[in-house]
Amino acid sequence: MLSPSAHWRARLPVLLPFLNWPRLTGALLRGEALAGLTVGLMLIPQSVAYATLAGMPPVTGIYAAILPAIVAVLFSSSTRLAVGPTALTGLLVGAGLAGAVPGLQPGSAPWVQLAIWLALLSGLLQLLLGFMRFGWLLNVVNAPVLTAFTQAAALLIIGSQVRALLGLGAAAEGSASWFDLLTGGPQALLGAIDGRALAFGASTLAWLLLARRWRPGFPAVLVAVLATAGLSYLSHYEALGGAVVGALPAGLPSLVLPGWPGWELLGALLLPTLVITLISFLETASSAKVDHERGGTRWDQDQDLIGQGLGKIAAGFSGAFPVSSSFSRSALNLYAGARTGWATVFSAVVVLLALLFFVPVLHHVPLAVLAAIVVTAVLGLIKPREFARLWRVARAEAVIAALTFVVTLLAAPQLYWGVLTGVVLSLGHFLYTRLHPRIIEVGLHPDGSLRDRHLWHLPPLAPHTSGLRMDAALDFASAAEFERAIVEHLNTHPDTRHLVVFAQSINRLDATGAETFLKIAQHLHEQRVVLHISGMKLPVEQTLARAGWRAKTPAHRLYRTDAEALAALALLREEAAP
Repeated sequence: MLSPSAHWRARLPVLLPFLNWPRLTGALLRGEALAGLTVGLMLIPQSVAYATLAGMPPVTGIYAAILPAIVAVLFSSSTRLAVGPTALTGLLVGAGLAGAVPGLQPGSAPWVQLAIWLALLSGLLQLLLGFMRFGWLLNVVNAPVLTAFTQAAALLIIGSQVRALLGLGAAAEGSASWFDLLTGGPQALLGAIDGRALAFGASTLAWLLLARRWRPGFPAVLVAVLATAGLSYLSHYEALGGAVVGALPAGLPSLVLPGWPGWELLGALLLPTLVITLISFLETASSAKVDHERGGTRWDQDQDLIGQGLGKIAAGFSGAFPVSSSFSRSALNLYAGARTGWATVFSAVVVLLALLFFVPVLHHVPLAVLAAIVVTAVLGLIKPREFARLWRVARAEAVIAALTFVVTLLAAPQLYWGVLTGVVLSLGHFLYTRLHPRIIEVGLHPDGSLRDRHLWHLPPLAPHTSGLRMDAALDFASAAEFERAIVEHLNTHPDTRHLVVFAQSINRLDATGAETFLKIAQHLHEQRVVLHISGMKLPVEQTLARAGWRAKTPAHRLYRTDAEALAALALLREEAAP
């Protein structure tokens, strides 16, 4: 037996995953530093852009890319994920606060305080789920629902950036609504557009799209920010009324302890917190699965929940908004050759140095450029062909995905209604399929397999014999349908003398299923029908035995394999032959 000290020494690498990291060597240091530099150069402008998407001061995006990223990777099992601000989480923060507290002004002190509370609450929830090993709960959102939600969110993100791309805020001084602009005719709309902002935004968008296609690892975002900041400064863009990032506070972030918002506001944050917890971790899961598949390792989703939760809590105490794993930056991290979590540490150091020395340059970056950065990042999420593929694979799930997509768009900014719609409909579909399992009458195919007798037009297994198979567990959900199928089959085939249940697909039995099975067996005995059971699994047989079922009686016959059952049925056919 291990001593207490030896037990804790064995447990420490589990509780503190970073203790498993390899020690830095010269070769590892060069590779990790290069990967960290590559990701960090992309992260700096993206962080500022995603902060504006969340309605936060731009500098909070940089805060969210330093300490939260380091804390998350230290305590995660997926060490090569790039953690920090993301477009989807930024949208969820902005839309969540706008929907929870109508009239709240983005960027205001109350907005920032509530965003910090969103980071703390979602982080605490993820931390709790991780410690309780409840990561499996996040599987309630299936792939079609997540795909539909992210595509709708991507369209909303793009729509939210159109005003900045066109410079409408600068030209119209933010006073004209979309309704006024669109109903005022083409002249009103064209007059409101700031041509300089449109030039900055369109050229940046074209440059980023071309660079992403031809040179994915090139720091195109940073080049765009530096070039447009220089042009903005030289052309006096801000002095002429152009919208720019503006002055950002330099220096390290200080510890932030948000004020108590009151129970009413805290209750209003409940649904946005749940959605951020769910969607942000699904973002992480999509990257983590790819990482672990490439590395041939097992993904510990509960440990990643702990790491992501601690990262969000660190973001809250840094005065920032919730963070998550970025799929695009994680892919870039792997592409750049990252092997451990040291790459994320180096990228955080790059961002830290930018915060200390690079902030004045960001002052002159046009907001249209930040909008182009955001649009470029989310364009890849829009995949309309996925709906067509879903329709071919599973029409019910395609309908659920379409409804999720529509509700998410219509309910904006209360995006949680889209997620809730998808989750409720998916669970309803799941329950329906569990309550209505596939039960078929089987026949012997010429190739020797057992198939649906009516679909393949096969003869009965033997005279006065029926064979049934249920492709589901026999539990409280399917028991009633199983009993109904057998009773109705006997009523429509009164000459049945032998009923064969091919039970190999029944992998679980609960109390309701056992009670139903015993009731069916008794009913068959009273009808003078011999029950044949083929391929019953041992756990199912043991559960029936505990319920009072006796395996060795003349009323039924038990076969370990389908081959044994078919051999016995062959004898029945021979006996019935003239």
